[in-house]
Amino acid sequence: MSTVSHEPVKAPAAVRGRAAPSMRATVAALLRKELLIELRTLESVPGMSLFAVTIFVVFHFALNQNSLAGNEAAGVLWVTLLLGAMLGVNRLFVADSDQGGFDAFMLAPVNRSALLLAKASALALYLLVLELVAVPAFALLLAGASLGHAFPTLLAVLALADAGVAVIGTLVAAIAVRTRARDLLGPLLALPLLIPVVIGSARASAPLFGAQGSSGRWLLMLALYDLVFGLISYAVFDFLLED
Repeated sequence: MSTVSHEPVKAPAAVRGRAAPSMRATVAALLRKELLIELRTLESVPGMSLFAVTIFVVFHFALNQNSLAGNEAAGVLWVTLLLGAMLGVNRLFVADSDQGGFDAFMLAPVNRSALLLAKASALALYLLVLELVAVPAFALLLAGASLGHAFPTLLAVLALADAGVAVIGTLVAAIAVRTRARDLLGPLLALPLLIPVVIGSARASAPLFGAQGSSGRWLLMLALYDLVFGLISYAVFDFLLED
């Protein structure tokens, strides 16, 4: 007579891996989903880019100047980029909210913070595409000269600013998306939190356009601000999803 073993049956390694994917795999899958949705719908990036270019055209004719310099140039550049970024922030979680993406994600056996990292990475990529369009348009319409000599420092400022906008924008979008007035509440919450990012970016960029001063301390301030809000967002994001 054969005996029946009562030892628990272990799932194959591949099955166990699918049941509990790693953080890196989860973030990669979520980021791929975000980018595919944007490529198919084109809801965020084209609008952000067109809005920024339109604002530069408005400034070009309203100020009746072919070039700006110093603090004025830096201020126009960063306020325009920030306002363009708000269009992407407002749309960041809309599809998840309207189509049940939040519920599906909460049922999955994955780390909840992966959604924060994926959404922030997607928003950072949207900002990168925005800047690839907006910065040359700014140089053509308002800077009056090539920015090639300032490219390394400008690249550092853009990277730190993008990190701050991505982290804060993702956190605010997760808060605002479940409210009825999400299109209004998102900018109202995000803009005050992003004022230090705009100030730091503008002050760090101003010497590149001929103003007096140094970019170093403002770059350090941006990095510190990004770090603080990155830690805050990572700490509270799980609770936002549950609520």
